[in-house]
Amino acid sequence: MKKSHFMVAAAVTLLVAALVSGSLVASNMGFKLNYPLQGAGVGSLDGTNTIALPFNAQSGITTAAALKSDIETSTGVTVTNIQRLLKADNSFEAYTGARGSVDFPLNPGEGYRVRMSGDADYIVVGSHDPSLSVTLTGPGAGSLDGTNEYAYPYHSTATLASELRNEIGAGVVVNIQQLLKSDNSFQAYTGARGSVDFPLNPGEAYRIRVNADVAFAPAHY
Repeated sequence: MKKSHFMVAAAVTLLVAALVSGSLVASNMGFKLNYPLQGAGVGSLDGTNTIALPFNAQSGITTAAALKSDIETSTGVTVTNIQRLLKADNSFEAYTGARGSVDFPLNPGEGYRVRMSGDADYIVVGSHDPSLSVTLTGPGAGSLDGTNEYAYPYHSTATLASELRNEIGAGVVVNIQQLLKSDNSFQAYTGARGSVDFPLNPGEAYRIRVNADVAFAPAHY
């Protein structure tokens, strides 16, 4: 299967009360994902990666500080910062762990950037919440141009940018963007002729630009 090389172990469980010794919120799908985070070097300009945590993330991973600590503890590699998109001006707020650095909350369905000091394989643990509706914000109050950071769920049925665009609504999606680590630019799929329809990878977050507010519950298997 296309996604198998990302997966260390997966357990699909129906209507259970606890997963992984109670560390996950109950849902219909629990998994562990071996997600490579790349430091600066071949293929990466400065070690910036995107990350999509499960909608039901591992217990305790609710803030940028907690995510930074978990990655560093489990991999032994220093995290330079955790970043979130500020929609008002499309800038990024970065938590570094230094004094005065703001520790922001992590929200289900929201993607983040992780800048690494070196290569590491991070085991993402969590489960999917099929009842969660993700809201993408269009231009207006609080959003400069309708750009959102989307946490692509592991069990999604949409495996291409075009499929995700159609699922959300082709008329409302301006583009879907993928970070190109080599120069920190973005490749955008618009649906127009010649636009590159790239594959979606578990653990990776994507930018989705919409022309109006839209809410959707991602289809899953």
